[in-house]
Amino acid sequence: MSIDENRDFIPINIALLTVSDSRRIEDDRSGQLLYDRVTSAGHSVMASQILPDEKNLIENQLKRWIQDDEVDVIISTGGTGLTGRDVTVEAHHAVYEKEIIAFGTIFSVISMKKIGTSAVQSRATAGVAGGTYLFALPGSPNACRDAWDEILKYQLDYRHRPCNFVEILPRLDEHHR
Repeated sequence: MSIDENRDFIPINIALLTVSDSRRIEDDRSGQLLYDRVTSAGHSVMASQILPDEKNLIENQLKRWIQDDEVDVIISTGGTGLTGRDVTVEAHHAVYEKEIIAFGTIFSVISMKKIGTSAVQSRATAGVAGGTYLFALPGSPNACRDAWDEILKYQLDYRHRPCNFVEILPRLDEHHR
C-alpha cells in the first residue's frame, strides 16, 4: 500500500449517519470521530443525521442520500450488533445493489488483532447503490477509528495504490445510464 504523490488528491462528499436510541449530537463520540477524520483527510461532510434503531427510518435516509447527486459515500455507525434493536445491517442490505463482501472480512481481521474473538460479534458491512458507496460500522469510537484509519482512509484516497474506491466511483452506476 502506498500513496502515489504524482496523483492529485480528489475530495469526495460524505454523509454520516449515527444509529442509536440514546445518542444525541452532544454525546455522539463515534459520529464526531468520523466527522473529524473525514474533514481532516480533505473530504466534505455533506450531511449528518442521528436516527433511532428503526429499520424503515434508516433505510429511508439511506435512500434519500443515495438519490442525492452530491453524496458519494454514506458512512453509518451503530446498530451492527446482534441484539434485537440492531437493524442497521438489514437496512443497508435492503438498499444495496452490490455488497462489498471483503469489507466485513478485512474489518474483522483488523478487529481480531485488537479485541480478539469478540470481533465475531460485528456485522460491519459495505455495498454500492445508485452510484454511492455505503459503509455500516459498529457504534464504538474504537471500531470507527479502526475502520477509518486502516481501511477507508486509504480506499477513499484517489492517490492510494494499487487501487481505490475513488477511481471507480464514476463507473458505479454505469448500468443505469
